[in-house]
Amino acid sequence: MEMAGHRRAWFACPQPRRGAKVRLYCFPYAGQGASVFRGWSSLLPSTIELWVARLPGREQRISEQPYANLDSLVSAACEELGADLEVPFAFFGHSMGALVAFELARRLRRYRWQLPSCLVVSAHRAPHLKDLRPPLADLPDGEFIGAMRGLNGTPPELFEHPELVDLMLPLLRADFKAVESYVHLSEQPLPCPIAAYVATDDSEVPSEQVAPWRVHTTGHYRMRVFPGNHFYLRDEMELLVPVLAQDVLDCVDGLATASG
Repeated sequence: MEMAGHRRAWFACPQPRRGAKVRLYCFPYAGQGASVFRGWSSLLPSTIELWVARLPGREQRISEQPYANLDSLVSAACEELGADLEVPFAFFGHSMGALVAFELARRLRRYRWQLPSCLVVSAHRAPHLKDLRPPLADLPDGEFIGAMRGLNGTPPELFEHPELVDLMLPLLRADFKAVESYVHLSEQPLPCPIAAYVATDDSEVPSEQVAPWRVHTTGHYRMRVFPGNHFYLRDEMELLVPVLAQDVLDCVDGLATASG
């Protein structure tokens, strides 16, 4: 995935758009990187400029140590993002990325920095809900690999190459450790609108666990249901991205109207 307009290690813009009215920062799910969002720019309108998170331990940053603590990950990402907040922006995160985007928005508020015009969270239960699934991060290699195969988030052909497995295991373990050790701290709801996305056949995150995202905003809340499983964003990209774009632009236009 070629990254033009790169200014920082953590965030990159695949297709700069000088006339865009909003930046859309996207955060990937566990074990994945910016390439998850390949092709998204071509599906977004010219008014939205895509920026992708490049987290340590994957792709261009594969030589760096991945974070096994979500708070530390968010803190580092926030410091990098701080200088890029002169224009309206929105966050989109899928699965682990949803948790990162949510906590990043809350950290921006603590710093009294500009907040996203819209927070879009996908395929993750509301953060105050307890995770009832048994933890995976500390399983022995064989069991952990079996669990990763069962989740279908990693290309199955990767597991046929021991050298790639050895390369990916530390990243996958770190990401799962970051999510499984996450502790939600109660704060006031965010003022920015939240849109929560879920898939019809997501056995990992059913809709009843997504609906309670509503309590985390004092602004507009919307829940959307897409066809597919937990990784619907890969199979339903052409359906998802235009809907996401409309939700983001609705939020930005709504804020502009309110301030006007």
